[in-house]
Amino acid sequence: MAALKDGSSGGDPAIPKEKDRRTVFVETWGCQMNELDSRRFVGLMAREGYLEALAPDDADLVLLNTCSVRDRAEQKVYDYLGRIAARKRLRPGLLVGVCGCVAQQEGEEILRRSPAVDFVLGTGRIELLPSIVQRVVTEGDRPIEVGFDMDEVAYTPGAVARTVAHRASITIVEGCNKNCTFCVVPTTRGRERNRRLAGIVDECRRLADEGVVEIELLGQTVNAYTDPATGEGLPALLRAISAIGGLRRLRFVTSHPKNFDDDLIAAMAESEVVCPALHLPFQSGSDRILGRMKRQYTRAEYLDLVGRLRVAIPGITLSTDIIVGFPGETEEDFSATVSMLDEARFSSIFCFTYSPRPRTAAARWEQDVPVRVAQQRLARLDDHQQELQLRMNESLVGEVLEVLVEGSDKTGQRVSGRSRFNQLVHVDGIPGTPPGTFVMAVVEKGLANSVLARPLRVGHPAEPGGPDVAS
Repeated sequence: MAALKDGSSGGDPAIPKEKDRRTVFVETWGCQMNELDSRRFVGLMAREGYLEALAPDDADLVLLNTCSVRDRAEQKVYDYLGRIAARKRLRPGLLVGVCGCVAQQEGEEILRRSPAVDFVLGTGRIELLPSIVQRVVTEGDRPIEVGFDMDEVAYTPGAVARTVAHRASITIVEGCNKNCTFCVVPTTRGRERNRRLAGIVDECRRLADEGVVEIELLGQTVNAYTDPATGEGLPALLRAISAIGGLRRLRFVTSHPKNFDDDLIAAMAESEVVCPALHLPFQSGSDRILGRMKRQYTRAEYLDLVGRLRVAIPGITLSTDIIVGFPGETEEDFSATVSMLDEARFSSIFCFTYSPRPRTAAARWEQDVPVRVAQQRLARLDDHQQELQLRMNESLVGEVLEVLVEGSDKTGQRVSGRSRFNQLVHVDGIPGTPPGTFVMAVVEKGLANSVLARPLRVGHPAEPGGPDVAS
């Protein structure tokens, strides 16, 4: 993580000189929303005069931004806190805060089990971080803040410490109202709370003015977004952001199939900025298991949506989430999931074996799929998808893709980035090309998880909205 420069987040002009400033380190686990929340932590503390430390040993304040989605999440947190406790005994002035989803879930139990923890901050109280730290320092308190403001998302756009200049993520909706039987998000992130459309568009415009060329909109159910003042939804937001000059790419994640309608498909199709790539979890190919999961759609309805997307947006790529070994899953149910890969033709999948999460309905059910069976099914599913991906990527040979460069390999001779369709593309022949550069490249070889290409044209990163130039 790069240290912040003085004034980078619009902080107080009275901030002390760098050698006198305190430091903060954030350990992040989990999803893209957790990653963005961590950048909010750093940005908020920068306004209080804190620099970002490169390692926990260099920090005066250590924040653990936790995730509770996967198995053993709580134990992972307590193991980490055990190591931090030893460090704190050597540095009594070190402050430790547990944040994120496990903080929201465990609350006071964290303080009871871990004396080294100074405060607990839930997912709905991020903006309180500076005042919470101040309470610990001045009052010796051990605060717990785990509530939710139910009306709107509390969010300070200027207090996000970005790590790259050309790409940014923005939270537009927090929480989820779906209550899937396997999912802990409604407990750890609360009910849906939305930001105002005008504020989101203003933030996007500011980012574009600063040179950001790709923006990703985030939400647990991002396509459930509804402006709390006007009632406008994600289609209106996509259209408004698409009109911003200088912005080249717009993505959003994660979508729920139940919240996809024809207007949203039309807003994607008509925009030259919205990328033709979509993450659309289906979780299981079996209607019986989908019903037990409380997913609110059938296999046929999901495939119908896929068909409508492909007609409206030619070439669109789809990625998805899949749970294997859900309670009650039979071999027949699993086979239905495997067959979904052939029918939907996903460009990539994120698949996991089921693990019961606290306070979810499925955690109370009989866990009747042995771990060994679930792991075998997972391996079979992944092997099948790898074969499909290899064939799909091999079919791209000869295609020209626009690649947004993200970095170089260890040799510096090959650069890598993402196409508009979200394919991972490795490009040879343009060593040293900086991140944020647009490259037009022709695919020469397809691999299971990426493609190899050679450059045709390179666009200057300083002119992201301008024409490409000859390399």
